[in-house]
Amino acid sequence: MLISPAYAADAQPDPIMSFLPLIVLFALFYFMIIRPQMKRTKDQKKMQEGIAKGDEVITAGGQLGKVVKITEQYITLDIGGGVESHFQRGGVQTVLPKGTIKDL
Repeated sequence: MLISPAYAADAQPDPIMSFLPLIVLFALFYFMIIRPQMKRTKDQKKMQEGIAKGDEVITAGGQLGKVVKITEQYITLDIGGGVESHFQRGGVQTVLPKGTIKDL
């Protein structure tokens, strides 16, 4: 009729070009979401493995204390007034610089 069969056959899209937006989207997610999260997880694990006796830490619950005893999975914190509390090692969120907590 108006369009010849030869032109209709050339209208097929290139298969690579149809997957290109998905590839670009995956690359964007990887570099903006997945990769930074993996780096944060690695840094957090390294920090938790490097905890030593005498370090001052903040737990995920917001408890401040000085490390007095360390086992493989648990730490004991002096949280002030001679009170000691036990926490899982994974519950430590931040290691503070020495001398940050003055009243313990």
